[in-house]
Amino acid sequence: MNLGELSGGKLWAVLMLAAVVGTGALYYTVFKSQRDQNASAQQALQAKMRENSELEAYRPKLADMERQLANLKQQLEIERRIVPDEKDVDNFMRMVSAEARKSGVEIRRYTSRPVSARDFYTEVPFEVEFDGPFYSMLGFFDRVGKLERIVNVSNLLVASTRKPADAKAKKTYQYAPNESVVATCVATTYFSHDMEPPSTAGGKPGQPAKN
Repeated sequence: MNLGELSGGKLWAVLMLAAVVGTGALYYTVFKSQRDQNASAQQALQAKMRENSELEAYRPKLADMERQLANLKQQLEIERRIVPDEKDVDNFMRMVSAEARKSGVEIRRYTSRPVSARDFYTEVPFEVEFDGPFYSMLGFFDRVGKLERIVNVSNLLVASTRKPADAKAKKTYQYAPNESVVATCVATTYFSHDMEPPSTAGGKPGQPAKN
């Protein structure tokens, strides 16, 4: 078609039709795609705003939750000092020996005894032999009783330095002039551990029971 052959009215009509078709094509190829993207972004924004609004309700509780978490961590640290989760036997003996020196008591020996495993902790006993002045020994027991770590003293036997065998002392030493008593006892410390699964009745863990 030669546009030059068309009259003014027809030419105007053709140009209008071409403009309408071009606008429609532009709408479906560009404008509609952009509108769909805007609608999707608006939905995502509204969803994020709803999520933020829900989380905002927890803001006043956040400081309280942080304080509770800090308190729980502090309690856990205290419990680990009272009942450690590892068998740090050397540290236990150094701790008891340090209290003995502060009290003026001489520890002569530690003799380990069989350990006893419980559900959540293990008992680790030691027979301890020591000597010193009577009141110094009382001070030693008072110090041990105030230790942060749990130490249970049992089977206490006390005798004079002249007859240490009455306290079941293994050996006689050259006692200092101010020493008056010799003693032995069982000092038990404790270590925490995870609870082990129960064993199958009549057999070892992981093995079937024997009939």
